[in-house]
Amino acid sequence: MGELNVIQVAAQVNAKETEDAYEKMAGITRFLYENMPNYDIAGYVLFFLVFLLSAIVYKLGFAKKLKRSQNIIIYIFLFLGCVLLTFFALYLPMVEGLIVAALILIVYKTRMWREKREEQQATNQ
Repeated sequence: MGELNVIQVAAQVNAKETEDAYEKMAGITRFLYENMPNYDIAGYVLFFLVFLLSAIVYKLGFAKKLKRSQNIIIYIFLFLGCVLLTFFALYLPMVEGLIVAALILIVYKTRMWREKREEQQATNQ
């Protein structure tokens, strides 16, 4: 009987710690950890999301025409850096910040593409 009481108390403490951890998490991270089947899958999804958004931001904002081998090296280091960013993403709004950065860069690139196209049409006429 004594062991059963210890297990019940431990379950209550773990539930309170889990609630506290969820309250401290950023929005998307909290959503992932609350809705995924287990914490391992949520962690991998969070890492993949951070890596994907970082790659998009890099491609839209900073990438230049490079050789394939140089691109592979850059993406390897981006992958390694995203491991650290994933730890930050647990309690800081990293994913949300990357989404905002990607949206701003998409608007910027679209506007630049449109201006370039209009300029070419003006020179052709």
